[in-house]
Amino acid sequence: MDGVLGSAGIAYTHYLSFMICFAALVLERKLLKAEPNRQEAIFMVVTDVVYGLAALILLITGILRVLYFGQGVEFYTQNPIFWWKVGVFLSVGGLSLYPTVTYILWAIPLSKGDLPEVSKKLVARLSWIINIELVGFAAIPFLAALMARGIGLNSV
Repeated sequence: MDGVLGSAGIAYTHYLSFMICFAALVLERKLLKAEPNRQEAIFMVVTDVVYGLAALILLITGILRVLYFGQGVEFYTQNPIFWWKVGVFLSVGGLSLYPTVTYILWAIPLSKGDLPEVSKKLVARLSWIINIELVGFAAIPFLAALMARGIGLNSV
């Protein structure tokens, strides 16, 4: 029974962290604007920290599911859909570095009581990146649904 509860707990944490990542990205996209006030800028930084922590938990629980709590390592590693899913996750993670570094740089003036300089051009760039991240994140459950049905296994 402990194995079942552990597996369920890891799966639940994995799904929950995915939802938090997606929600944080949606919130970032909605709140992003040129010349934010202090509260808005701080909220964006905090939202990105939540996104980063949830993404880390998502990665850790995903690895745990593959190694210990899922269908078995072979089920995942021999399925090309799994590697597409991993690739999409890593691509989204790579794309998220630009917004994250941007928000970290906002923390410098915020810590001094100043506001970050946020131009319309920067907002357009960040919006474009976040939109791509959202599309990538939206594709991951579809790939997971395909995997869960064995699609990709034994394909030649």
